[in-house]
Amino acid sequence: MMERDVVIGIDGGGTSTRVMICDLKGNKLAYAEGGCASKYKDENASDHVKATIEDALAKAGRAAKDAAMLVAGIAGYESEADDAWITNFTDLPGLHCPKLHLNDSDIAHAGALRNRPGIIAIAGTGTMIMGMDEHERRIRNLDYHQYAYSAARHLAYDAVYEVLAGHRDDSNEWLITEMLQHWQVNSLEQLQEIARKGFHPDTMKRNQLFGYFAPQVTSAAEQGSSVARRVCNRAVEQLQLGIELVGSNFDQRNVEVALIGSVICSPYMSGKLTELLTANPIKRYQVVEAHFSPVVGAILLAYKELGIHTNLIEMDE
Repeated sequence: MMERDVVIGIDGGGTSTRVMICDLKGNKLAYAEGGCASKYKDENASDHVKATIEDALAKAGRAAKDAAMLVAGIAGYESEADDAWITNFTDLPGLHCPKLHLNDSDIAHAGALRNRPGIIAIAGTGTMIMGMDEHERRIRNLDYHQYAYSAARHLAYDAVYEVLAGHRDDSNEWLITEMLQHWQVNSLEQLQEIARKGFHPDTMKRNQLFGYFAPQVTSAAEQGSSVARRVCNRAVEQLQLGIELVGSNFDQRNVEVALIGSVICSPYMSGKLTELLTANPIKRYQVVEAHFSPVVGAILLAYKELGIHTNLIEMDE
């Protein structure tokens, strides 16, 4: 009879829920995806998480009673004050193992840096910088009330503003062509007219529309667009400042920084940020690729809680 010989890792984000089941030796048994896990975006978030856990257990051929540990990184969870609502997200019949609820950035850090001290810098749909120092202190740029305006929509807004304000030259021809096509207009005058009306009446849809244009901005920067480079450079400088604020809390001089997200991992952004960080006179920042995904980070934290040491080589979803 198999009992308490698996761990459950959960990555609950604003878009989807990812659940992985592993045995106690570091072998992946199952993986499942479900709906949105943010209670601030979906009133059925807790149901999505529970359904995805059940799906993953079924795929692994296991029951809730077989779990030795559960670690869940859920968007919106900030502190023990949130326990009033978070416990319901993993409250399944028979699932009575120890449970650790965290913010989804905590498991992203654990996966990206394999539970080592260091910093993760996220810039994609959203943006955030978080470090875990040698004393396991969790430090974010948001703790300082510093915010790096580097998410996808921020780059696109800035690029459009620059063009409409007349800050353009011949190096921006491709960017402007792509911009007009994206907003389905034939001229900058028509784009100006749409802009005066606020682009779109729905805030969420407007932000999505701008967010979808970010890849063209980072590509244009790589191609030499003066507008795109100004926009990207401003975002990179804010990311640099946030990283160095968090890094100032580390005792050690060598600090690893993992980049996560479509914007920050684009060639121009990652290259420029690496250049600025390596020029820091106090710390030696080493920019590295994220090693594992957040859901694997949750698995690693589950092993840590159980005192199990594993050497995971590959843990693909």
